[in-house]
Amino acid sequence: MSLAPPEPARATGGVAATTGGAPRPGRTRPGRAPSGRRRLLTRTSFPYLLIMPAVLGFAVFKAYPIAASFWISLTTGNGDARRFAGLANYRRLVDDPLFWTALRNTALILVVQVPLMLGLALLVALALNSAAVRLRPLWRLGVFVPSLTGLVATGVMFSVILNRDAGLLNWVLSLFGIDPVNWLGSPVWARIGVVLVLTWHYTGYNAVMYLAGLQGIPKELYEAAMVDGAGPVRRFFAITLPQLRPILLLTVVLSTIGTLQLFDEPYVLTGGGPDNATLTVTMYLYDNGFKYFDFGYASALAYALALIVSVLGILQVRLVGDRR
Repeated sequence: MSLAPPEPARATGGVAATTGGAPRPGRTRPGRAPSGRRRLLTRTSFPYLLIMPAVLGFAVFKAYPIAASFWISLTTGNGDARRFAGLANYRRLVDDPLFWTALRNTALILVVQVPLMLGLALLVALALNSAAVRLRPLWRLGVFVPSLTGLVATGVMFSVILNRDAGLLNWVLSLFGIDPVNWLGSPVWARIGVVLVLTWHYTGYNAVMYLAGLQGIPKELYEAAMVDGAGPVRRFFAITLPQLRPILLLTVVLSTIGTLQLFDEPYVLTGGGPDNATLTVTMYLYDNGFKYFDFGYASALAYALALIVSVLGILQVRLVGDRR
């Protein structure tokens, strides 16, 4: 009688199969990457790969220039002679009377032109929204066309219209017995001329935005107000203005930013004159950067302007925005 231990049974589905042992070499479980590899395209990483071109474009063409401009604003000199100067350019900016002149001119145009333009745009939008006006699509097109004109082309066109000796505007005034006005040669009239150009160019653009807002107001609100006996003025202040508040805020902020960055029109019309009466902050920035090649000071001017725009934008959102 043999005392040797019996051989283990060779049955399919043995211990390795029943206890979840390692699979055979050379084979992988379905749905998993081979050992030692990671898949690039997964449900988590695929969205990041899609936005990567936009992120790289922003980093190269936006973030890097902004950071480089800030660094340049802390330096003086050019090329190999550039050296770190700390806040010297910003201290110079505070003590620069020409900067304050440019800022005062810009603020004056902002205070006069933006309310005038937006008020006219609202009146034009109300007129174009009225059912009593015939050929409304044609009028809307005519109102919007000036905003399609290039800024430089607008400046050149109005430099001819506002010419003192042969300008169209002075010719029209002469028909009423008014003496010629030196639109571009007098400090006061030059500012008025810039305001006229800006108002002509951007009123239609804002009017179309207001018109879109007016058409989005439910007619039931006006009908209910009329049943309650509210007149046109009451309906305007109780329904129209509150419903237009988001668009009003948008146009105020955009117009403020655009006016603070004003460059093309006064540059073509007057070149900043006469006697720096139409010199704006961006024109002064341009002169320092591309005429005098003082890029450090020009960068400091750019950051000061960005700070002013940011502060005004925040204040306008707080004052005019929805308080709910």
